[in-house]
Amino acid sequence: MASKLSIFPISGAILFPQLQLPLHIFEPRYRELVGSALARDRKIALIQPQSPGEGAPLFGIGCVGRIDDVEALADGRYNIVLEGESRFRLLRELEVSTPFRQIEAELIEDPADETLSAAERGGFEAEARLFADLQGYSVDWESVERLDDASLINGVSQIAPFDAAAKQALLEAPDLATRCELLVQLMQFFGRSDPDESRVTLQ
Repeated sequence: MASKLSIFPISGAILFPQLQLPLHIFEPRYRELVGSALARDRKIALIQPQSPGEGAPLFGIGCVGRIDDVEALADGRYNIVLEGESRFRLLRELEVSTPFRQIEAELIEDPADETLSAAERGGFEAEARLFADLQGYSVDWESVERLDDASLINGVSQIAPFDAAAKQALLEAPDLATRCELLVQLMQFFGRSDPDESRVTLQ
C-alpha cells in the first residue's frame, strides 16, 4: 500500500528500523517539517539525494523515522532523535505547496529476527577489529559481542565513515547477510585505501 511521506533529504546519513539518529534541524523549511510532523503522527522520512543542490533527484530507498525525543530551542531550531520504523521504496515525488518535499512511497516489510550464521558473524567481527585498529578507533568489544546480529550490522552500517553511495548500498541491501558481506568488503577496501583519502566511495 502506498503512503504519503514528508521527507528530509540529507546526504551521508541513513537510518535503519529499530535504530536511532540524532538530528539538529535549523533550516526554516525543515523546522516547518518537524512542526508539521509533531502536529500529526511525529513521522519524517529520511532519504538521500543523489547529488547536491535544490530539488536534486532522490535515491530509491529511505527509512521512515518517528520523532522519539525533541528539544525545541528558543530561536525555532530543533534537536530531535528519530527512531527508525520501516524502510520504504520511493514511487514518485508529489507536487505540493509545502516548503518541504513530499513523496508517495511503498513501505518495505523487512524479515523479522534476521540472524547471521556463526561463520558470518565471526568473519565480520574479525574484519571489524582489524578495521578499527587501522583507523585508530577505540571500541568496547565486550559490548559489541552482546549485540544481536541486526543491531550490530545495521548499527555499523549507519555510523560507518563511508560516502553517500556506499551508505546507500548498505541501506538497499535486501537482507542482513548481504549487508554484512558488503560491510566486510567496504572495510577491507577502506582499510587498504590511501591514508590521505578520508572517505571511501563506490562511485
